[in-house]
Amino acid sequence: MSTLRQNRVLTLAAIALAAVFSLFGAAIAYIVYADEVNDARASAALAPTQGQQAKGTVTFEKKPAGVEVSVQLEGLTPGTHGFHVHEKGDCSAPDAASAGGHFNPTSQPHAARDAPARHDGDLGNLEADASGKVQVKLIDSKLKLDGPESILGKAVIVHEKADDYTTQPTGNAGGRVACGVVKAAAKGY
Repeated sequence: MSTLRQNRVLTLAAIALAAVFSLFGAAIAYIVYADEVNDARASAALAPTQGQQAKGTVTFEKKPAGVEVSVQLEGLTPGTHGFHVHEKGDCSAPDAASAGGHFNPTSQPHAARDAPARHDGDLGNLEADASGKVQVKLIDSKLKLDGPESILGKAVIVHEKADDYTTQPTGNAGGRVACGVVKAAAKGY
């Protein structure tokens, strides 16, 4: 075999080996990343929209009956506030309009959280006490933390008024007072 041909064969073999090791390395990196992410838990750190004071944390955890939603907020006006997951994980606009409408991957009408047909993001109302705080847990059977209808990467919004459960498509809950993006929790969360 000529020297030129031997060099070509060695070069091709080296390229093939590099490609195999590159793919193998990427596979290991993906496995390590997947092992570091907890698909059973997620959370959103809510920050106030412009001119508002509401802030807090919403956590989501898979349970046998659905997803447990734990809400801890402060800085709200006392009273009832609409609570929804919105379609875009973008809280960049001063009024959080960048989060889009309610998360509704199955094209259902807006309704109460316990309605058989509703937006996946319809989580009902929260009741802020006299000091503007909310601390509540609920189980929701429609929310998902994986798959095509996952809420990961979507925004959680708290509204200024109560959701009336009827007005389409928003529930007439008024402006957005807090916004946060749902992110998967790291292992050990």
